[in-house]
Amino acid sequence: MTDLRNLPSIDSLVAKLRVGALPRAIVVEIARQAVDTARVGLRAGNEADPSSLAQREINRLTEMRIQRTINAAGVLLHTNLGRAPIHPDAAAGAVQAGIGYSNIEFDLGSGERGKRGDYLHRLITEATGAEAAFVVNNNAGALFLTLAGLAKGGSVPVSRGELIEIGGSYRLPDLMAASGTSLIEVGTTNRTRIGDYEAALDATTALLLKVHPSNYRVMGFAEDTPVAELAATAASKEVPFVYDVGSGLLDETAPWLAHGTPAWAVGEPGVRQTLEAGTDLVTFSGDKLLGGPQAGILAGSAELIEKLRKSPIARAQRIDGATLAALTITFEMYLNGAGAEIPFWAMVSRSDQELRDRLVKVAEGAGVDPLIRASDALAGAGSVPGMTMPSPVLAVTKRPADELWQGLLQARPAIVARRDAGELLLDLRTVDPSDDHHIAAVLRTLCLS
Repeated sequence: MTDLRNLPSIDSLVAKLRVGALPRAIVVEIARQAVDTARVGLRAGNEADPSSLAQREINRLTEMRIQRTINAAGVLLHTNLGRAPIHPDAAAGAVQAGIGYSNIEFDLGSGERGKRGDYLHRLITEATGAEAAFVVNNNAGALFLTLAGLAKGGSVPVSRGELIEIGGSYRLPDLMAASGTSLIEVGTTNRTRIGDYEAALDATTALLLKVHPSNYRVMGFAEDTPVAELAATAASKEVPFVYDVGSGLLDETAPWLAHGTPAWAVGEPGVRQTLEAGTDLVTFSGDKLLGGPQAGILAGSAELIEKLRKSPIARAQRIDGATLAALTITFEMYLNGAGAEIPFWAMVSRSDQELRDRLVKVAEGAGVDPLIRASDALAGAGSVPGMTMPSPVLAVTKRPADELWQGLLQARPAIVARRDAGELLLDLRTVDPSDDHHIAAVLRTLCLS
């Protein structure tokens, strides 16, 4: 195309494009930009095809839309893929709350206004042994609310070994500064004793804070201060003791699993045990700790919870009805003895033989050699760093790993695998068995092309 007069009109270009679900207003703007870009190119003596330019941008935006993706990477709580898949019953509850009206803040007994989440809070107290509970949008929000509501203008001692940073540039010191509290670093990176906290306590101390370093471990010559000692010290100074458990366990004994706590999770703090040790307030994650929807949960002292509930920050962080419904059903499952059915724990519990049998069938369906290798899956989302669970994988070597990996991403639904030592590896621990046939079919097409 060398003549500016041959450039298409916006309407005619839009009519030729494959737009999928993109709104017409966006497609029109893309078409207009493509024609403008082509015009500039032609004036500069370069060839430019507005149809190709526009279609490329439409394809890029279409791929950005949220869509179902199959996780065959062996990372259970894959942050980039949405972390914990919730149970179908929890999802159904969220849908029901989202498509219609609900009694989210209405007391059906009295016919008057009710409190959001009262029933959910009762479930949380039953599951954790806490006096009271409250739920906000995520765990960072729960900690921010706690610091701003209980310690603004005061100082908060924290072990140097617990000054965490997690994905998305979240840094504890920055969060504390934003909440209006002053960080007092105590101890050293690898050793912090109760005496270090005691030496930092003064008239400005608003609370003691312990943070579970869920995405790293300090090993070797290390020492941590026991929760019970911190709780006793805080009580003696009449300041609250708060433990940000984040992504530990609801209960260290994992009573919802037939064989108890998996080896890779031993040593993770349990919310119930942390409260029993005298902690005044525990904050934890609804997705990383429970395998439920994203939420931040506060459990502990009724007096502290009530104070935080009344904070204007709490209003800004409240969860919506769909999340509340899904989280409610998730807690009901734990309390009804069905915690093992929650997708995260169901994936954890899949046996080696079950996974090997499925991998062989996928290989047969794909027409590739059943090269089954021993490997490991990860909890993910910064949880239990360094700890893995044995999980066999299928190694596919018929074509270069990069080509296969990219081809799997182009499938619909897309399949995310992993690459190692020049091989494409598929881990079915994180794949619903109903998706095995799709993986096999896509692999067969890729390997035959």
